[in-house]
Amino acid sequence: MLLLIIGITVAALHFGVPLVYFLIVRKYLSLPWDLRIKEDYDPHVTVIIPTYNESKYIIEKLENLAKQKYPKDKLKIIVVDSASTDGTQDLVKEWIIKNNYLDATLLIESERRGMIHALNYALENIDFNKTDVIVFTDADSFWGENTLKETVKYFHDPRVGAVTASITTTYNESIEVTYRDYYNIIRIGESKMHSTPIHNGALVAFRSKLLERIGRLPNYTGNNDSTPASLIAFMGYRAIQIPEALVREPVKTRGEFFRKIRRAQHLILHFLYTKKYALAKGFYKGRSRFDTIWRIEFYLNVVNPWLLLLGSILFFYALSSISIILLTIILLLTVIALGNRTLRTWVTYQIILSYAQLRNLKTKELVWRKA
Repeated sequence: MLLLIIGITVAALHFGVPLVYFLIVRKYLSLPWDLRIKEDYDPHVTVIIPTYNESKYIIEKLENLAKQKYPKDKLKIIVVDSASTDGTQDLVKEWIIKNNYLDATLLIESERRGMIHALNYALENIDFNKTDVIVFTDADSFWGENTLKETVKYFHDPRVGAVTASITTTYNESIEVTYRDYYNIIRIGESKMHSTPIHNGALVAFRSKLLERIGRLPNYTGNNDSTPASLIAFMGYRAIQIPEALVREPVKTRGEFFRKIRRAQHLILHFLYTKKYALAKGFYKGRSRFDTIWRIEFYLNVVNPWLLLLGSILFFYALSSISIILLTIILLLTVIALGNRTLRTWVTYQIILSYAQLRNLKTKELVWRKA
């Protein structure tokens, strides 16, 4: 009976803490931004696209950037390619020649050493005095025509150091759709509180002087979004996700599960090491509202997934010692409950986070095999 009580308590803690936090964060959605936003603010922007075998998407991506409703004399595009073997480099070269009215550059690495290395290579070739905002974006993510304009207007407020977009997925799969719905609510709510520690590689923009201060992007994790944005938030600036800058990602089928695992691995490494890195580099400015958000998200992403496993083991083991019939009934009810899309989404991502931690013990997937 004691094990049963402990199992129920652990399970209640696993579901209760995230629920309470979600309800608190959701209240901030209806509040106005406490920022000085200027709609016609148009600073100099440099967009960096890291590529490796992106021939399927790269032209569509470059055309997507060219169609942005943003002053072309204030936009620079850099493609940094990591030794692609599928013709990506040739496609980019041809596009640059045909669209010579744009300031576009192709940088080529001699070998593939991961996205962080590629971005650091691009940053080494940037004159930080000639750009105000630097944007990282994936080759397979596509923006609305006003997305860049909607993003940079927040940098008019000197307190804003990083801005990321909200993703509108084209997936038909219910778990991904549900995940994105809740994800966007939490990230925007946290941003209105102060900052969110989780950002989107599909579009993440930084105040260039702050990226210059960080120097080389840290290579302890493969993510180019959450880590530098959180370092900036630890400096005391705002690192936010906004609702009006929308990004679309295409449907993928091959390798999608392991893509989620890899992203989760990098997210776990981000939470394990980023605050330590900020302290070591002197970026951390002490306790703040963001520090509180960070602690909660650390718990939710690193600790809480294991409570689901622990609570389930204790609960079902205790039931098996009391009554096999009762255990069977509860198992059947659990299976039925998983028919609920929200619960199924939650459990799926708890499993992904747990597995990602275990996989990190074997490989960090900083340079991965592309499907």
